[in-house]
Amino acid sequence: MDYREVSEVRDGMRIDWDAPVAMDDGAILRADVYRPVADGKYPVILSYGPYGKWLHFEDLYVTQWRRMCEEHPDVPTGSTNKYQNWEVVDPEKWVPDGYAVVRVDSRGAGRSPGLLDLWSLREARDFYRCVEWAAEQPWSNGKIGLNGISYYAMNQWQVAALQPPHLAAICVWEGAADYYRDLSRHGGIYCTFADTWFSGQVTKVQHGKGKNGYRSRMNGDWVSGPGTLSEEELGATRRDFAADCFANRLASDDYWTSRLPDWSKVKTPLLSSANWGGQGLHPRGNFEGFVRAASKDKWLEVHGIEHWTEFYTDYGLKIQKRFFGHFLKEQDTGWSRQPKVTLRVRHPGEKFVERHEREWPLARTQWTKFHLHPEDHALATETQRESGSVTYGGLSDGVTFLTAPLERDMEITGPIAAKLWVSSATEDADLFLVVRAFAPDLKEVTFMGALDPHTPIAQGWLRASHRKLDKALSLPYRPYHTHDEIQKLKPGEIYELDIEVWPTCIVVPRGYRIGLTVRGRDYEWPGGAAQGLGNLNAVFTGVGPFRHDDPRDRPAKVFGGDVTLHMGPDRQAYVLLPIIPPQ
Repeated sequence: MDYREVSEVRDGMRIDWDAPVAMDDGAILRADVYRPVADGKYPVILSYGPYGKWLHFEDLYVTQWRRMCEEHPDVPTGSTNKYQNWEVVDPEKWVPDGYAVVRVDSRGAGRSPGLLDLWSLREARDFYRCVEWAAEQPWSNGKIGLNGISYYAMNQWQVAALQPPHLAAICVWEGAADYYRDLSRHGGIYCTFADTWFSGQVTKVQHGKGKNGYRSRMNGDWVSGPGTLSEEELGATRRDFAADCFANRLASDDYWTSRLPDWSKVKTPLLSSANWGGQGLHPRGNFEGFVRAASKDKWLEVHGIEHWTEFYTDYGLKIQKRFFGHFLKEQDTGWSRQPKVTLRVRHPGEKFVERHEREWPLARTQWTKFHLHPEDHALATETQRESGSVTYGGLSDGVTFLTAPLERDMEITGPIAAKLWVSSATEDADLFLVVRAFAPDLKEVTFMGALDPHTPIAQGWLRASHRKLDKALSLPYRPYHTHDEIQKLKPGEIYELDIEVWPTCIVVPRGYRIGLTVRGRDYEWPGGAAQGLGNLNAVFTGVGPFRHDDPRDRPAKVFGGDVTLHMGPDRQAYVLLPIIPPQ
C-alpha cells in the first residue's frame, strides 16, 4: 500500500504528511507534522487519537462547526481553516508562534493500521513512543506538550502516568479519566453513549475504510486509507468498544483497571480544563485528575457552554499559549503568577463571571446539609424529627424536594453528595439524582451543557447493589464506590446509600428555589426535546447522548418495582451542598 509521505510548503507552513512512527512492536503509525518553514528546533504540540487526522472538522461535525463559527467569529478569524480537525489545535494558529504541531492517527484509525482498541494499554504505550519520536526529530527542541479535547485529552492522563522522559506539559481539555465511572457505567448503571459514539464517530474513520470512507479536503487523499478493507476485515481489526463496555460490568475487571491511570505517577505539569455542563462524561475526570495527580505544577480552569467551543475561542487559545509558552519555551508569559484555580462562575441566563481561587474544593466552603422532609416534600437545613417515607415507581419520574424561596443569593460551587435510606420491592434499584434550580414562577433553570442545550445543575447516579464504598478514597463530599461486587437487596429491607453527585457551579438568586429530584430514570427537561447532533442522537431531552435506558441492563422486573425513601431521627436523609460565602 502507498502512503503519502510528502513534505511540502503550504499556507506559510511546512507540512510532512504521513510521517512513519515506529512502535516498540514493529507497527508503523502515521503522523502529520505542521512546522515553521525556517529550519530550527521547535517545541511540539502533539495529539494522538482515532478521529482521522485528514478529516476536516466540518465533514463529520458540520452542526458543531457552523454553530461555533456563527456564535464565536473569533474561532475562524486569523486562519484559512483548511486544516481544522475535530478536537485538536488549528496549526495555523500555533505554527506562526514557533510551534511544531503533530497529529498522530492512533493504531487502527485513519492512516494507521492495526487493531483498534480504544484507550487500551497498547494505545498508551503507542502514545509514549509518539512523544519520544517527536522529541528525537531534527525540527524538535525535545520538549513535547499534549493538547486536545475529549479523547485527545483523556488519553493524556494514561500516557503521563507512563512518564515519557520528554513529556514537558499536558493540557487536558474536558477529559474524563476513569472510563468506568466517568463514561460507561455511571454509578454502576450502563450508559448507552458508547453505542452511539463508537459507531457515529470512530468506526466511520477506521483504518481500512479507504474508498468507502471520506476523501480529505486537506490533500485529496483517503482519510482512512490507503487500502480499502471489506466489512468483515474491518470487524476483525477492531474491538467493539460498546460491547466491551456492556460485558465488563465491574470496575475491578481487568478491562477497566488496565485503562485507569496511576495518579501517583502523573507528575507532568498539567492544566486541567473542565466544563460545568459536561454532566455524563467529562468534568468528573478533570476534577479528580487535578486533585489526585502527583504533579507539583498543576492548574484547574472551569468554563461553560458547548463542549467543543472554548478550546478554539480566543479565551481558550490565550490560556493554552500562556501555559505552553511557559513550559515548552521557558518564556515569561505570566503563567508563573497564574492562580491555581480559575472558575467561570455560572449565573442564570448563561452568564459567567471569572474568579480566581487557590484550591479545589474551595477551602472556605460551607458544607451544608439540606434534609429531605417527606410530609411536604421540603428540602431544608432542619433535621428530620419524625419518621416518614416517600414511595415512587422504580422506572418513574420519581419525587422532587424543594427549598423555600431563598432569602439571599446562594452560590453552590463544588462536589455534592447525598445520603439516602432506601428500600426496594425487588432485589435492586437505580437512583438518578438531579440537583435543580427554579425561578420564582417555578420555571426550571438549565444551561447550555457540553452537548445538551437544557442541562440541569448537577446529576448523580447509583445502582443500589453497587453501594459498597471504598473507605480509603471516599470523602464526606465525594463518596467513592468500589464497583467490585454486586450486593443485591432483600425486598423491603432498608439500606443506607451514599451517592456521588458530580461537581457543579451556580449562583442561585434570591427568591429562587433549589430542588433535589430522586428519579427512577434519566432526567428529562420539562420543556420538551431539543434538536440533537446528527452523529450522536437526533434529539436531546436533557441528558444529551448520556442515556441509561438499555433494557438488557435495566429489566423492568428488577428495576421497575417500587422504591421507598425513608427519613427520620435515626435515618437523616440529605443532600450535602457546597455553599460558598462571598470573599
